[in-house]
Amino acid sequence: MPANGNHPLKLQFGLINHEGRYLTAENFGFKLNASAPSLKKKQIWTLEQDSQETQVVYLRSHLGRYLASDKDGKVTCEADGHNSDCRFLIVPQSDGRWALQSEQYLRFFGGSRDYLSCFAQIITDAELWAMHLALHPQANLLSVARKRYAHLSTEDGEIAVDRNIPWGVEALLTLVYQDGKYCLKTCDSRFLSSDGKLLTENGRATAYTLELKCGKLAFKDCEGKYLSPMGPTGTLRSGRCSKPGKDELFDLEESHPQVVLIAANGRYVSNRQGVSLAANQEDETDTETFQMEIDRDTKMCTFRTSQGFYWALVAHGGVQSTATQRSANTMFSVEWLSHKVAIKASNGKYICTKKNGQLLAVSDTIGEDEQLTLKLINRPMLILRGDNGFICHHRNSNTLDASRSVYDIFTLQYSSGAYHIKGVDGRFWYVNSGGLVCADGEAPEDFTLELLERGRLAIRGKNGKYLRGDQGGTLKGDGLSLSSSALWEF
Repeated sequence: MPANGNHPLKLQFGLINHEGRYLTAENFGFKLNASAPSLKKKQIWTLEQDSQETQVVYLRSHLGRYLASDKDGKVTCEADGHNSDCRFLIVPQSDGRWALQSEQYLRFFGGSRDYLSCFAQIITDAELWAMHLALHPQANLLSVARKRYAHLSTEDGEIAVDRNIPWGVEALLTLVYQDGKYCLKTCDSRFLSSDGKLLTENGRATAYTLELKCGKLAFKDCEGKYLSPMGPTGTLRSGRCSKPGKDELFDLEESHPQVVLIAANGRYVSNRQGVSLAANQEDETDTETFQMEIDRDTKMCTFRTSQGFYWALVAHGGVQSTATQRSANTMFSVEWLSHKVAIKASNGKYICTKKNGQLLAVSDTIGEDEQLTLKLINRPMLILRGDNGFICHHRNSNTLDASRSVYDIFTLQYSSGAYHIKGVDGRFWYVNSGGLVCADGEAPEDFTLELLERGRLAIRGKNGKYLRGDQGGTLKGDGLSLSSSALWEF
């Protein structure tokens, strides 16, 4: 079987000091402070491992500069590369907080507001930092020891770690941050308890402290034990270990969009009957589901099957799911046509559906047979993050904020090539006459999604305009063109 090809997500987080304030890298003069009350762009740090010594880490700011300490304990964030003053060790504490120790001078980093230094010889409360993950909170979870992915096993009522490829909506897990701890939420909105059961409410038994070891994550429960896969199906629950070993370590990986495609004949595109793709099935199974992996640079995309093979252009315009590696012939471009899409192969021709359902890349123009309906299946719970933060209900009105450090979880419902977006209160999004996106609709309104970049989508209202975050942080449905303010991590 071809390798999954995914890479662990780079760990990005905020660091919260003993006063509940975030470590901040200011744009002006590379100044540092610990004054911010919430996690925004300037408070995000990226962890980089040393290639030789896995215990040594570097902390990179949003400006691409590295945290450093000199022999006198003066802390700066100006270094543009890994040098000896930028080398830190993470010393985890029993409550899940970290002490950051300069590897060069063996002193500890701490402080508050503008008074930060790395000169303490012992760890006090002022040298302790809590980690708040800044990744998009929906991901796939890979067991380092088993090299298998976690997924919801509905028949057993558990999270099992036994998949070679993270497939379908069951493989999507959402990390919910609450009071310094994390809960693991399944696609059907249940929470993982330390005994392996799935609960509808979160509480003490579903809250875990995140710990880091050699760049991998471990989940520590309220009794000080760690989650690990148990037994033949890899049931995810707390074990006996009070120190994380390889069995207790996990990677978070990007959850690529997975889609089904419906052709003009009303049938699903499938590879159920062999390697050639044809629109000839009436139900959605794994063989009708394809993973879209969008190239960061070219914005072209590959379609991968549940067996790990890529769609590939072959002789005479045929399209087969046979490729084990990405190449020019596995790259396709998707054109978004309101409620439909057209897909162009590397020969410059559009894929069309023939009378027998066969897919061939032979068309120069887009007609009815070249149009497909694309349905996103692995985001029933939608969390959106833009340039300035997450989308969240406004505290005092029916509008939505697009620059919050906390997120709301919305429900995405598919409807004939469009989508309805619903809040926790059961009310729907709509665009009002003033161009504001409101979240208190009684009736659903159509929005269309365009998967344009790796990990990012655009949303159009029924007025054909893009949803964007404005300067004041409000979500509006008035974008005339595609700008960075109209692209959302999902």
